[in-house]
Amino acid sequence: MQSRDFLVSIIIPVYNEEANIKPLLEKLLPIVKDFRSEIIFVNDGSKDQTAEEIKKFAKKDPKIKLISFMRNFGHQMALSAGYATAAGDCIISMDADLQDPPELVSKMIEKWLKDYKIVYAKREKRDESAFKKITASFFYWLINSLSDTPIPPDVGDFRLLDREVVNLLNQLPEKSRFLRGLVSWGGFSSIEVTFERKKRIHGQTHYPVSKMVNFALDGIVSFSTKPLKIATYLGFFTSFFGFFGMVYAIYRRFFLPHDYWVTGWTALFVAIMFFGGVQLLTIGIIGEYIGKIYKEIQSRPQYLIKETINL
Repeated sequence: MQSRDFLVSIIIPVYNEEANIKPLLEKLLPIVKDFRSEIIFVNDGSKDQTAEEIKKFAKKDPKIKLISFMRNFGHQMALSAGYATAAGDCIISMDADLQDPPELVSKMIEKWLKDYKIVYAKREKRDESAFKKITASFFYWLINSLSDTPIPPDVGDFRLLDREVVNLLNQLPEKSRFLRGLVSWGGFSSIEVTFERKKRIHGQTHYPVSKMVNFALDGIVSFSTKPLKIATYLGFFTSFFGFFGMVYAIYRRFFLPHDYWVTGWTALFVAIMFFGGVQLLTIGIIGEYIGKIYKEIQSRPQYLIKETINL
């Protein structure tokens, strides 16, 4: 698509981002003025004045739109609502905290015009703590080690998708959505553009360690059955180990002196702890998959919309 007669949709999930709305739009609006565009904010149950701040700009500019949820449904659900609403020929998702630089939008569109269906924004440098960098690297290593669908590392949810890709996402029936995996799963042509991820200017991160762990578990369970296979292998290993333990115990009972046989509480304690730990681990793995199935068969709406502006 070489003509400029196309519509660019920009989806911005927001949760308690009141202080970031004005500086974000001050940077973003001059960049998209050369394109037909719409900017869709998805307010994910913010408790501050985020929605009111967006409404101020939406009253002045009809291309600024707002979807407000009844409560917090999560970042992936906010993105899903944006994808379901966006009318653009290409759709860009980005965060509101200015860690995703709006200046990259034009470059992403240029790559899309060269017939790439997905343009990832890859974090070449991260102005963040060493702990954050290490945990992020471990997250991508773990999920790519276990997942059957390769997910590009250090790309996050700042990306451009062609309308064809978004149509596919909107058709997928999953209730628990891990969009980074779903985007890669389609196998569309892709390219990366790099940027340096800056620190947050206002507010606090909405992804502490606990959420990152849950996010990783969602991704692994959604895109791989390898953990179940690991649980099976652990079961075989412990059964094999336990069989020889039983043989040894019987041998001690009948062929060694009684005084010697009654000792060995350390070995017994270690065996109980080992087998108990393996059992709890495998039950936990199976429980994650059962929980995912439970959410799917409930068939509840992915989100509830409270109000919309300019839609």
